[in-house]
Amino acid sequence: MAIHPIEYRYGHPEMREVWSEEARFRYILDVEIALAKAEAEFGLIPTKAASDIERGSKVVKLERVKEIEREIEHDMMAVVLALSERSGEGGKWVHFGATSNDILDTATALQLKKACSILEERIMILLGTLLKLAEEHKNTVCAGRTHGQVGVPTTYGMRFAVWACEIHRHLERLREMKKRLLVGKLGGAVGTLASLGYEGLKVRKRMCEILGLGEVLVANQVIQRDRHAEFVMWMANVATTLDKICTEIRTLQRTEIGEVEEPFGEKQVGSSTMPHKKNPIKSEQICGLARVVRGLVEAELLNNVLWDERDLTNSAPERIIFPEGCILLDHMLRLTDYILSGLKFNHERIERNIMVMDGVNLAEAVMIELTRKGVGRQRAHELVRECAMRAYEGESFRETLLKVIQREGLDIRKEELDKMLNPRNYIGCAVEQVDMVIERLSKDAIIE
Repeated sequence: MAIHPIEYRYGHPEMREVWSEEARFRYILDVEIALAKAEAEFGLIPTKAASDIERGSKVVKLERVKEIEREIEHDMMAVVLALSERSGEGGKWVHFGATSNDILDTATALQLKKACSILEERIMILLGTLLKLAEEHKNTVCAGRTHGQVGVPTTYGMRFAVWACEIHRHLERLREMKKRLLVGKLGGAVGTLASLGYEGLKVRKRMCEILGLGEVLVANQVIQRDRHAEFVMWMANVATTLDKICTEIRTLQRTEIGEVEEPFGEKQVGSSTMPHKKNPIKSEQICGLARVVRGLVEAELLNNVLWDERDLTNSAPERIIFPEGCILLDHMLRLTDYILSGLKFNHERIERNIMVMDGVNLAEAVMIELTRKGVGRQRAHELVRECAMRAYEGESFRETLLKVIQREGLDIRKEELDKMLNPRNYIGCAVEQVDMVIERLSKDAIIE
């Protein structure tokens, strides 16, 4: 019976599989095999024992592990006993010199390696979608807004380019972080490797090489959780970017703005009582799930605060934090890409909203031009501000400006003023910046 929504509502099968009970069991077996092979290479256990253990791993069943765990109440020892049963003579060498978290933490690194691979690809796909939109809309002039108020013009291409750069920074962070996150360990009871003697460091290095992981330089009984906290904070950071993107989409889809609209199916129902509704529920879902992912940060930070060489307080939270965070973030990345790929643009509304203030939002453009004509910048600011405030009282901004220009004896013709009040003439280097972003980031993007 499904309980958690990531079992039936949120998440993709690919990421769910990484964190499934069966997959976790197989990753643990992979570590036990790598340990045995490394120990055999350095003569700590017989070569045949390593082969026996590898053969046993292919037939041992999770059901048998659970049966043993119910009796002894120790999950890792249950795996050791179940694997020993199926490994013949080599069974007596299973888990030689290791402590539970040598195996468990290293198995977690394998899971995180696969999860990071999936997340990296999804980020590259989202980056590709944003770059594609930036290219398509680099000339789509729209109202810029600050403090929720209409400001000078910008372009939709600029918006997508800004988001693309942020997503790309997350990609860079992930790639740089993996060297700290994807590491295995072998240290024995408190990390000294006393159980393996002077060959211990060689065995640890070789075990991690077999698994395709980096290795810790030093650890106690566990890999220190600052590494995992960095990853969880990274997930929260990415989730917050997606939250920001979807909050903007929700804002722009408001009835009174209506510039864009997230995909809405032909038979989709917006409200159980208001038949006319087209609610941005997908964007809202992203914003809601971002709260959950951010909420995982404190618990993982506290998982780094353990007694002495370790205690067990990190174990239970991490059984929830890692799968929940990875599954939800993967889901959010896929859904955000779907929203952006199907985004609809209402160009009439975009045009209306640029002109909604009848030119008042181009006050800066007029101020800059007045300054170029010889009026001091501060004086120009005051003159234009005066006209803008009168426009808020119902006067025509253009006509008021013309009166002030005449009063001040400025050499500005009506045609020049009209040019200043045309929003398409005041987007600066917006197009060039978008082109720069596309050129620099395309190498890391997957464009579908």
